[in-house]
Amino acid sequence: MGAAVGAAVGAAVGAAVGAAVGAAVGAELTRVPRPAARAGFSGPQCGPATLGGVPVLVADGLTKTVGSGRARRRVLDGVGLTVAAGEVVAVLGRSGSGKSTLLHLLGGLDRADGGVITVAGERLTGRSARALARLRLHHIGFVFQQFQLIEECSGAENVLLPTRLPGAPRGGARRAAQLIDELGLAPVADHRPHELSGGEQQRFALARALVNGPELVLADEPTGSLDATNGAAVLGLLRGLSDRAVVIVTHEPEAAAIADRVLRLTDGRLDAESVAPRERR
Repeated sequence: MGAAVGAAVGAAVGAAVGAAVGAAVGAELTRVPRPAARAGFSGPQCGPATLGGVPVLVADGLTKTVGSGRARRRVLDGVGLTVAAGEVVAVLGRSGSGKSTLLHLLGGLDRADGGVITVAGERLTGRSARALARLRLHHIGFVFQQFQLIEECSGAENVLLPTRLPGAPRGGARRAAQLIDELGLAPVADHRPHELSGGEQQRFALARALVNGPELVLADEPTGSLDATNGAAVLGLLRGLSDRAVVIVTHEPEAAAIADRVLRLTDGRLDAESVAPRERR
């Protein structure tokens, strides 16, 4: 997950829970919007039509420099991105191009050097660590390549973790049970991560990301640790999130194939590679 995730975890979960729990929990959200119409790439922002005039995610002019001294380089150079509810956007790029950095910025796990990010009408830019943690809890769900499940907890308990954070919406147990059932995980809900297959672990991770009802789901190489069959199943689940905005960073063509739009991050710039409206499930 890296230092950015560890920092976000500490802010969201607190010292009592610890960095490991925070890394697994991330932070999730509370309101579910209505689906919006799609549109293609337009202008300097890689963006679709909006949800009732207001998109779920808006990023404008993002810049980020990493490293120091002679190793210092700008990985993001004026990136803009707009994503509406019901849309899946895939971001491609070579290793080290800044894909994960971009995702961490969009999720408030790291801070941009410049630019503005708004999620569900809430501005991330300039917020305190505590405010960002609350915003993540109420608006963003994270899915990571390595699942980030807590080994000491059962699958069901991992799903419930975000619902037990301070400020989480009520009804978490009901939502968790519903997600576990919908994702076909009820027979293994009491199993610990080491007793689960990779596909089952990633489905529990997805349920955890969705349990507080996020408008925005950010997925970092969600199929990178899965075989073809389980990877396809997870991608189908992400594709089916018709009432949420989804951003996937990946290097796998199978993951990009489910997207409405495919963007490529090259030399710090995000360009439209294709627009592929797909029939909703």
